[in-house]
Amino acid sequence: MVCLVNSLNCSRHVALLQSMHQDRKRIFVDILKWDVPHDGAGEQDQFDDEHAEYLIVQDPLTGEHCASMRLLRTDRPHILDTLFSELCEREIPRDPAIREVTRLCMSPSLRARDRLAARNTLIRGMVEYAILTGIRAFTGVADMAWLSQILAAGWDCRPLGLPKPIGGAMLGGLIIHITPDTLNRFVGSWRCSSPALRVLELDEHNAA
Repeated sequence: MVCLVNSLNCSRHVALLQSMHQDRKRIFVDILKWDVPHDGAGEQDQFDDEHAEYLIVQDPLTGEHCASMRLLRTDRPHILDTLFSELCEREIPRDPAIREVTRLCMSPSLRARDRLAARNTLIRGMVEYAILTGIRAFTGVADMAWLSQILAAGWDCRPLGLPKPIGGAMLGGLIIHITPDTLNRFVGSWRCSSPALRVLELDEHNAA
């Protein structure tokens, strides 16, 4: 199941959000050694505010976090325009119908096979959510290894410029255009045939 958590229902998903932030700290701080804010238990930054939305794959037995992403509006300050604007050769994509994907995170406790299934469920949920709410595209920043995988997934994904060395890594900006046919375009290990999204409390406030 993929849960949508936002400012409207976050009070009902406190434990799930806490589990997500703890896994984000384990991945981004403990393993990847990112220099990002944390309190020793969980990782959060200035973009984890009332405008952020989260898509979270939840373990059906324990209720804990398996995989997640944070979605930021691009007509507000977000990571690409605030921290990595040099990755865009042209104007930074900004639109109420474009979201930025950030903090894509898999629980470090998952086995490799389960991690792949959780990733595919999360990505399918992201596309289904876009189709449901009128989101036309997603932007993001990724290192070269992850960027090459995203570009090869089969969907309409394009770089926003040439990758650049930033903070000891080669990073690139990208945009993924979403259409009703996107779910049928995934190839190879990205295929996920089963329905993924079970949005909780989706209403008109989530429309782009």
